[in-house]
Order: sequence, then structure tokens, then C-alpha cells
Amino acid sequence: MAPAAIVSDISLPASIPESKVTPANASHAAKFSLSNKTIVITGGGRGLGITLASAVLEAGGNVVCLDVLPEPSKKEYAALQQTATESGLLVSYRNCDITDEIRFEEVMKNIAAEAASTGAPFYGAIACAGIQQKIPAVDYPAADFERILKVNVTGTFLTAKYAAKIMIESGVQGSIVMIASMSGQIANRGLTCSAYNTSKAAVQQMCRSFAQEWGQYGIRVNTLSPGYIRTAMLDGLLATDSTLSDIFMAGAMLNRLGAPDDFKAPAVFLLAPGSSFMTGADLRVDGGHCASA
Repeated sequence: MAPAAIVSDISLPASIPESKVTPANASHAAKFSLSNKTIVITGGGRGLGITLASAVLEAGGNVVCLDVLPEPSKKEYAALQQTATESGLLVSYRNCDITDEIRFEEVMKNIAAEAASTGAPFYGAIACAGIQQKIPAVDYPAADFERILKVNVTGTFLTAKYAAKIMIESGVQGSIVMIASMSGQIANRGLTCSAYNTSKAAVQQMCRSFAQEWGQYGIRVNTLSPGYIRTAMLDGLLATDSTLSDIFMAGAMLNRLGAPDDFKAPAVFLLAPGSSFMTGADLRVDGGHCASA
């Protein structure tokens, strides 16, 4: 008896020839693609923010960098522009104080309108703007404490607020990533940074609150919590106290501190379709610092 024919339960539409079938790895790549999407990054003038801007471009998205700096880091921004040109993508920079709500709302609306006209609508934001200060709590001036909270908490709030408003009005089910810190969960040895730590804990709770409110619109909100990253901000702290490097390295399970590039893939993952069932969560990328006492 002849063997029974094997019948596949997967059929191709007659309009798509077999030679044009998308390879399996293309489906995998789509989960981490930001193609035809525009992403806004606050704190995008230098450091981690401008590095995450390059990650967006590498994932196929357009990116708008916002920062209080009059202009971005020339060397880093030139590299961004080169990547965008070679990839046929768009990158732009705008000077903006994220704590100035009236100005910030205006900038966000303009970005959304321009993005829609390019065919790559506004899809998401990374709230990366933040400041740090090392002062013993008993000596901390209230005005300085409030300044940290204004930038790190209120600025993040406004970024998420206007990103969500644009998405709701345009019907886009996008993603918001707020940069928190492992310092929102632990108190760092050797660092007297009570205001900064408080601000990052607030950002993590803000994330959960926003996710609960905006899930009904298909908007996802997550935090990315880095460990120690060798940026200008951390280098400035290390310059004030030579003992800090040894303290930080004592908890470095991978025998190094983080580099901005270590956070490119996690940020893209949180923005992209591959994390479509993830919201109200914190992704901690800390080189193991929080895993051991």
C-alpha cells in the first residue's frame, strides 16, 4: 500500500509565490524592529540618551533627541547623523527643558505632526533625562532636593503624559520606557544620594500607575533600571571620591561597570513588538549588583 500523502495545514495565499515567502528569521527580526516608527528621547543630547538614540536608528526607527543643552555632543551627534543618512532614516535635535510644561507640550505636538507627515508616526518615548547630586542627607538643602525631583520625577511624568496623550489621540498602541535605576530599589554603598534614590523609586511606582491607567489604550509603560554606567555623570561622582571605584567594583559580578552600549538592546526590546505583553514592569540591568549583599 502506498504511504498516505502528507497534508500540510499551512497554505500560502495564491497571490504570494513560494519564492517570496518571508524567511523565519525575518519574523524574529520584526519583533525587535522599530521600522516606520518615530521615537522621542529626552536627555538625548549626550551620554546614555544619545546612545539609546543610536539604538533606535539601528532598529530602523526615526528618532528625535530632546535636551536642555543648547546643542548635543558634536561627536556623538555626528555619528547619529551618519547612521541615519546611511540607513535612510531621520534624526533631529531640539533644545527643550522638560520641566517647562507649556514649551514641552508644544514641542511634542510639533514632533507628532512632523512624524505623521513622514509616514513614520510617533510611537514611543524614552524618558532618559535625569540629574544626580551627592550630598549627605543631614546637609541636603531643600531647594536642591526639590530640583532633583523636578527633573527626575516631574520631567519624567510630563514626558510620559504627553507621549500618552499623542498616542491616545492618534490611536497608536505604543510604548513608553522610563529610565529608572537600581538605586530605586537599593541604597548604594558609598553614595549619599538620597534625593536621586528617592526620585528613581518614584519613577518605578509612576510606571506601575501609568501602566494601570493606559493599558486600556494598548499603551505599554515599563522602566529600565541600569546599574553603574560609565557616563559623564558617574565619572563626575568618581572624581569627587577616589574610594567609590573600589566600592562599586566590589559588587560587580562581571568584573566591570556598565557601558552605555549595554543598554541599547534592553531599550529596543522594551519599545519593540517583542515585549508586547510586558507593561508595568521594571527591567533591571545592573551587572548583578543587586543579586548579592
